[in-house]
Amino acid sequence: MSEEEPRHKDRVPRRRRVTTKVLIALAVVLLIVSTAFVIAYKKLEGNINAIPIGDALGKDRPKTVDVGGPQNPLNILIMGSDNRDGTKIGGDTPGLSDTTILLHLSADRKRAYGVSIPRDTMVDRPDCKSKDGKKTIPGGLIQFNTAYAVGGPLCTIHTVEKITDVRIDHFVVINFAGFKEMVNAVNGVQVCVPKEVNDNVGHIHLPAGTYKVNGNQALDYVRVRHDIGAETGDIGRMKRQQAFISAMIKKVVSKGTLANPVRLYKFLDAATKSLTTDTGFAHLKELASLGSSLKNIGLDNIQFITVPNETYQPDPNRLQLAPGAADVWRKIRFDKPLGRLSEGAVSPGSTKADGTPSSSPSPNGTPSSNPSQSAQQAEAKRKQEAEEAGLCA
Repeated sequence: MSEEEPRHKDRVPRRRRVTTKVLIALAVVLLIVSTAFVIAYKKLEGNINAIPIGDALGKDRPKTVDVGGPQNPLNILIMGSDNRDGTKIGGDTPGLSDTTILLHLSADRKRAYGVSIPRDTMVDRPDCKSKDGKKTIPGGLIQFNTAYAVGGPLCTIHTVEKITDVRIDHFVVINFAGFKEMVNAVNGVQVCVPKEVNDNVGHIHLPAGTYKVNGNQALDYVRVRHDIGAETGDIGRMKRQQAFISAMIKKVVSKGTLANPVRLYKFLDAATKSLTTDTGFAHLKELASLGSSLKNIGLDNIQFITVPNETYQPDPNRLQLAPGAADVWRKIRFDKPLGRLSEGAVSPGSTKADGTPSSSPSPNGTPSSNPSQSAQQAEAKRKQEAEEAGLCA
């Protein structure tokens, strides 16, 4: 070795050593994060309870209509279970589904609308397998929500397909016990209650005013039927549910939720724990695809309506589908926009901060000879409908 050579020829420069340490630390952090992500992913996916449809609905089901779009439309039946003990839906689980929404996503994924079916509607229910699959329950003219009571989600799907001639691609059951945890996870949802509610039937008490509800109070708000709105409480309750769901969708897709990893994870954990779905849909990838579709559609293009209905003459406490219902089912079947059927629809994009749907013009596009008078009539109609539904005008 030459005497002129540096004594520390093999020593690594300090800057390189620091860079190496930073890269190693970064690699460790990435490994920890990716491992945590995998664990979280598996946990969330494991939360979901799945029920195979298989041949349970038989072979005589509606056919999927080829609408020539970039992909097939999606029809998802959403049900709310009143299973209050928080247990998942199983073979002999008791309970009713007081909330049923047929959600339609268009083939071009540019619009989505949900159609609520009143629980008190008299329908021609088909024969259904019992929840344990061991016997057949005879059908007939009966109240719609008994389908869930006797045969769970599969019987409800079978019934909806029969009365609509629309093929259901997937189903989702949301347990109300988990619903309140979803609301808590997004730090509450704001509602507006027009007057104090003292429902001694359901033991629900809500103060009047505009305020944020969490957990149990949110569940009370979407379930209350008495001492609020018109005496026909089920229709009003569906409209309040539509307004609340719209407000919650708006809250979930807000930056305050999506940009907060802890809050987002808590919401997903609560949501997946409360879900029962078909095996083809019981994967986070599929649910994420649905969420992405709804996000890309835009809140203004998501609408919620109630299927046209009228009083069932033999029993004024029951309803029946009105002639206009056939038009709604036809729109879904052939993947068409609702058009004038969306008058009075609730949309997350037009829902005010308190969860109350804001007024929107009639979609029929009919010109008026007196725009001022037409606007006044529309506003008066909106206020009347809000009052009957127990919503703030």
